[in-house]
Amino acid sequence: MLHSDQDKGDSTLKYILSGDGAGDLFIINEKTGDIQATRRLDREEKPVYILRAQAINKNTGKPVEPESEFIIKIHDINDNEPLFTKDTYNASVPEMSDVGTFVVQVTATDADDPTYGNSARVVYSILQGQPYFSVESESGIIKTALLNMDRENREQYQVVIQAKDMGGQMGGLSGTTTVNITLTDVNDNPPRFPQSAYQFKIHESAPLDSPVGRIKATDADVGQNAEMEYSIIEGDGLEMFGVVTDKATQEGIVTVKKALDFEKKRQFTVKVEASNPHVDPRFLYLGPFKDITTVRIVVEDVDEPPVFSRPAYIFEVKENVQINTVIGTVTARDPDVAKNPIKYSVDRHTDMDRIFNIDSGNGSIFTSKLLDRETLLWHNITVVASEINNPKESSRIPVFIKVLDVNDNAPEFAMFYETFVCENAKAEQLIQTLSAVDKDDSFGGHKFSFSLAPEVASSSNFTLQDNRDNTAAIYTRRTRYNRHEMNIYLLPVVISDNDYPIQSSTETVTIRVCACDQRGKMLSCNAEALIHPTGLSTGALIAILLCIIILLVTVVLFAALRRQRKKEPLIISKEDIRDNIVSYNDEGGGEEDTQAFDIGTLRNPEAIEDNKLRRDIVPEALFVPRRTPVARDNTDVRDFISQRLKENDSDPTAPPYDSLATYAYEGNGSVAESLSSLESVTTDGDQDYDYLSDWGPRFKKLADMYGGADSDKDS
Repeated sequence: MLHSDQDKGDSTLKYILSGDGAGDLFIINEKTGDIQATRRLDREEKPVYILRAQAINKNTGKPVEPESEFIIKIHDINDNEPLFTKDTYNASVPEMSDVGTFVVQVTATDADDPTYGNSARVVYSILQGQPYFSVESESGIIKTALLNMDRENREQYQVVIQAKDMGGQMGGLSGTTTVNITLTDVNDNPPRFPQSAYQFKIHESAPLDSPVGRIKATDADVGQNAEMEYSIIEGDGLEMFGVVTDKATQEGIVTVKKALDFEKKRQFTVKVEASNPHVDPRFLYLGPFKDITTVRIVVEDVDEPPVFSRPAYIFEVKENVQINTVIGTVTARDPDVAKNPIKYSVDRHTDMDRIFNIDSGNGSIFTSKLLDRETLLWHNITVVASEINNPKESSRIPVFIKVLDVNDNAPEFAMFYETFVCENAKAEQLIQTLSAVDKDDSFGGHKFSFSLAPEVASSSNFTLQDNRDNTAAIYTRRTRYNRHEMNIYLLPVVISDNDYPIQSSTETVTIRVCACDQRGKMLSCNAEALIHPTGLSTGALIAILLCIIILLVTVVLFAALRRQRKKEPLIISKEDIRDNIVSYNDEGGGEEDTQAFDIGTLRNPEAIEDNKLRRDIVPEALFVPRRTPVARDNTDVRDFISQRLKENDSDPTAPPYDSLATYAYEGNGSVAESLSSLESVTTDGDQDYDYLSDWGPRFKKLADMYGGADSDKDS
């Protein structure tokens, strides 16, 4: 309460308050000066308030005393419980840890004044989690309290920690938090096989690396501590089988390392060891971290295809062997216990010409056709062996057959030899060197001998010298040759080899006699009789020239007579009217066009039966013209055409058939007969043209012209 000495109690003074919380948290009675708090004060919110108070005159509003300042301190009481920094703590600690191993530290705070009494002094205690864990009362550190806690027995723990103020005394406030503690794994459990022995079955035909079976050792640990390594440490199948680890499942997979054979061994036994690669030395006292089990593997029989005694066969045969000669034998067996019989055959895709065959029972390969090394040196065939009881079970083997050479080919020229000799050649002059080849093979090299054929050896115009190096030389035997007497010489040469049996052949060298210059360069090899008439007499040449001159004169005279020959006039009778003759001129189409000009079409209808053919050309086919009624009038034109045709047929100098100018005969096919005014002069009376009106619009103009004329005449 505030009171001024100037206050007489007459209510002339007024008290006012200012400062922290004035008018809100603190109010003052204007008349008495009493100060009151409007609500409960919280030290944790604001521990100190500074206020200023003053008394003023109500009437004048002037202070009657100086302003007074006073400090209000809030005394603390224990009104705040301890609060943990987290509602829930998560922590972990390795299993099998020693007692007192640090786990986690929890912290609680109290908002009360730590300097005033024990309101803010916090003490920790464990409400839940004993006897496994403990907590230090002053620091809040949680530690393990039990020895050898095993994760495999219990992994999760929930611990409740209490924080209480007032130093834990009665009447203090408290708060709690939950701590979730997980035991982490350590490798404290060795692997163990759940079975002391395993048994698997596998077919003998199983391919390499194929799985036989799976085994797994159990380990109570997890993660890295439960990883396994498997290995085969001993047994009769140590080389036949292997084991690998499946990292995903930590299983051991037994696999095939070598090919199995039921007929050789039907059962194997191995020992497989499982071990942890990551061992904790602290727990070695628990024993070795490995375990061993026995795996028995039974091999099952499979019907296998036949097996040949070799991976491939190579045979040799001479090319001159007879058909059905055995060149070799292949053998195969059934590897199964049943020992089924085998049947052999040749894959015909590898022997399309069926040169070889095989005995289906014993595998003997023999020839079915004659061989020729020069045609094909190697024959590569495939033999198939299959079980008679089960043909699907078959095996194939390559057979290589080499054809050995036999001297069955005679040597021959390396090329076709055609040479020449000059007319002015001298004796013993070299004109050609010969060489030979032989299709046969010769390991020591070919040795050829050359000689002239016996029938020409003594009478030949040339000599042959064997050079003893598989070549031979042809020399002239005499001086000078005459190509007009003999322009080609055929020289037979006998070539022999030295192999057994000796083969020989006769080859022919063509030698032409040619004219050469002084240096021996060939100029011409033709026998020119007219230019060099050495072989003909003068009288014979004169007779030949006279015959040629007479022949030329005859041809010239014949041509002159042809040009001077007088042609008959086309019109014989003066009464004939030239306008009535229509001339058709056809150029002709050569030999290929003769069929278009049948001789029958050039004749009148009555003469068509004559069917007279030309002397110079026989047509391939005759066109048979359509028969028309014979016209009895216009006989002068028909007679003229027939006469001209006969003249040309009998004239040997007439032009060829397809160049003949012909004249066609129209015939009497017109219903209206002739409309010509020339014919009208021979009629006795006037012609009636009224029928033209019945012929249609095309003849209307004619009907009007002629019909109109009659009308005019009548009028």
